[in-house]
Amino acid sequence: MTTRARVPNSRYLAYSPAGRAHSLAVMGRRFRGLVLDFAGVLTSNMVETFDLFEARERVLPGSFLKAWASQRGQELYRRLELGEISQKEWNDGFGTLLGIDPGNLMGRVLGDMMPAFDVLKVAREARSAGVRTAVLSNSLGREPFDPYDGYDLTRNFDMAVLSSDYGIRKPDPAIFALVLEQLDVPAEACVFADDTEENLVPALWMGMTVIHALDERETAVRLRQLLGLRSR
Repeated sequence: MTTRARVPNSRYLAYSPAGRAHSLAVMGRRFRGLVLDFAGVLTSNMVETFDLFEARERVLPGSFLKAWASQRGQELYRRLELGEISQKEWNDGFGTLLGIDPGNLMGRVLGDMMPAFDVLKVAREARSAGVRTAVLSNSLGREPFDPYDGYDLTRNFDMAVLSSDYGIRKPDPAIFALVLEQLDVPAEACVFADDTEENLVPALWMGMTVIHALDERETAVRLRQLLGLRSR
């Protein structure tokens, strides 16, 4: 989800909703690492997913993002991502905010979330070409609903870093440093894609090339360009 944090254009691929790149200043560099967010990058657009949830649950349009942006909503997400509360506790708290049944709420919210096949394909091709790959996700919990099920992250990527496993969450620079250390790739040789603009700021400051990933196909195109992969 897009925040108000802004990132300088240098080395920054900022996508408009239509998918237009505002700057592209790093072509020709040899990248050895690729780090991808999960929800909204390896999956379908999250705002669209929330819209479908609201329609299915017959709640007022915009209710989910309004609850997410509230102080209580932000606190629930922060604690879930840090592993301080369980997904069930998040379900109970967020269900109260929305005024709906909390039963398996995370599963219902993400019920229409689909794999971003174009980006997943690029990640596989990058890894086959020798690029080290990682998933970096602020955890959504894994019980009773596992949003990562079916993606086989441990087989398809060199590593998967979930914030709850380390008690650190994006945009804390420490979790980016951890991923870079595990990948054994310097920041300057690494590309990072996330759909939340705030999370791009520390990665950019550390020297990573960043993509604001709002459109699956456009993101796949830009990744191919940056990583020197053949266009499809």
